[in-house]
Parts: sequence; C-alpha cells; structure tokens
Amino acid sequence: MKQIEPDIKDSAKNALLSSLAEIGFMEIEEFEGPCRHQDIQADLVAKVKFPGGSTRVVSEVRKSGQPRIAREAVNQMIRYKKSMPDAYFVFIAPYISERAAEICRSENIGYLDLSGNCLLAFDTVYIKKEGAPNKYSEKRDLKSLYSPKAERILRVLLCSPGKKWKIKDLADESEVSLGQASNVKRFLCDREFISGERGGLKLKAPEALVKEWAENYDGSRNRIQEMYSMQSAAQVEKAVAEFCGDNNIDYALTGFSGAARTALAVRYQKAMVYVSGISAEAFSELSLKPVPSGGNLLLFSPYDKGVFYGTSIFDGIRVVSEIQLYLDLQGFRGRGEEASQAIFERILAKSW
Repeated sequence: MKQIEPDIKDSAKNALLSSLAEIGFMEIEEFEGPCRHQDIQADLVAKVKFPGGSTRVVSEVRKSGQPRIAREAVNQMIRYKKSMPDAYFVFIAPYISERAAEICRSENIGYLDLSGNCLLAFDTVYIKKEGAPNKYSEKRDLKSLYSPKAERILRVLLCSPGKKWKIKDLADESEVSLGQASNVKRFLCDREFISGERGGLKLKAPEALVKEWAENYDGSRNRIQEMYSMQSAAQVEKAVAEFCGDNNIDYALTGFSGAARTALAVRYQKAMVYVSGISAEAFSELSLKPVPSGGNLLLFSPYDKGVFYGTSIFDGIRVVSEIQLYLDLQGFRGRGEEASQAIFERILAKSW
C-alpha cells in the first residue's frame, strides 16, 4: 500500500488543481496556501473564474478521512461560512469513506480524496467520482483494531449494544489491559462507531462496525481439522458437547451447526465445532478419524479464547454468539454467506 506523503497539503493542492482543470470553462486566477482572513485559517484557497462570475474554493486538509475527523473539519468550515458566505468549501483527505462523504453532503460541503473520489458542486460546476479504492489504507490501524485481543472488546460491545461502559469495566469484561482498551476506544471514536456519553461509552453504529469487522475478519487464524465419524452430524455434535462438558473443555458450535440452532432452516452434512485443547486420545474415545477431506466434522482450534464470549445454550449444547456466527459463516462461500446474511437480518439488525 502507498504511504501518505509527508506534506499532505501539497498532494491535496495538486489533487484539487487537477479536478478543477477538468472544467474547460473555468480559470484558476490564484492559489494560496494557508489563508488568514478574519477568523478563518483555512489550509488551501483557490480563486476560480467562470462565465458569469467567480468564487473562492476553500479547503480543509486532514491526514485522515475517518468520520470523526471529517465531522470536525466540516464543523470548522461551517464556522468559516459566516465570514465567507459566498465561498465553496471542500474537505480533502487521503481517503474519504461513504460515511465521511455523507457528513460532507449533509452540510453542502464538497469533498475530494487522493484516491480519486470527489464531489464538487457549486454554481454551474458538478463533478462526482466514486468507487475508487483506498490507496492509502490505514493498515496499522486496521491491524490493531482487528487483532485478537482488540476483537474481544468488539464482541463485548456488540453483544450488549445498549450498555454504557466505563473504560476499566470494558477492559475487565474483555480480559484485556487498560491500555489496549484505550487504544481500541480511540480507533472506534475516529470511525464514530462509539460515542462518549455521561456514564460511559456506548456503541453508536453497530451495523457499520460489524460489517467493517467482517471485511477484515480472518477465519484462517483458526486451526481446522477435518474428521470422520460413523455417526451423523447431529450425533457427532452431541457426543463432542458431552465429552467437552465432562472434561471441562471449552467448546461451542459454529458455522452451519450454529445456524441450524438459531431458527434458521439450514441443511448441512458436516458439523462445525470450536474446541479448545482437545487431545489425540479424545479422538479415539469419540471414534473420530482425521481425514484430508470428505469428513463430517470440522474441529476449529480457536486463534483466541474470545470466540467463546457470549455463547448460548440450545437444547443442552453450547453455540457461539450470533456475532461470532455471522463472522464465521462469512468464510463459507455461497450458502455460508446466505446464512450469514440471514443471521444479520433476522437476529442482529433487530437487536440493534
């Protein structure tokens, strides 16, 4: 991935000039760097002339286009409008997501990113480009937000969407350090996924959070063993559940096994179970045989114990939370994605 240039304002200026140059009837009369006009301290100002008049295009530039950053820039430009009511205002960042773009549109402020997306609409000018991918992906932030321990915090928030959390209580419930919880809080605030209210933090945009998480979720971190049993999938699930219960081993059904127990009409031939620390001797006791393919059981050795957070009991058998089920099913193409979407629409969306 491309790294953001040291001088973001030079890149922003070039991008704005390039976009305005596409308009054949427009002439750029002057271009300023930081503007000092009354109470305005804008980053870039361009005076443009076109048939019938002229205007100033005033831009605020940020190193991030996350929704919280966009909202702060937009609020600043709204204040600028009092001193320059005839100017057109534009927010510029390396990448502007749809949520950040909507913040700009709601206040009639244009936007432009260095990845190729923009909306410039003033006088007789209208330029709109969308769908360009993020060339400046914030990989470090994403890696930190969707790391195993950080994901524990996301599960806690999503499993109790209406609850307010003190940061220490959230860290304790998630079994992570206070520093880890504080870092995740910052990332979530920048994305406007949570809000800081009196009494604590509260999940603000659960749908946006879980969808971004699904896009960055890596189920391959689990170690998966395919097994064969003479029993049916349902019988294997019961046998594994009883064995784990008797031996104090963490387990939970997932995938189609879990989906079938959440009021979804799912047919499946292969059981799918998270099991923590099961031994080779247990395979023999359960009459399970490891096979390279064609088995009727997938045993998931979890990449982190967080997958067991929020489990429920159905007919005496433990099942992962609907959040974990949604994420895991996304990894199975076709029917898995359909089941995942059904869980989202019938269960998750209604709980929010």
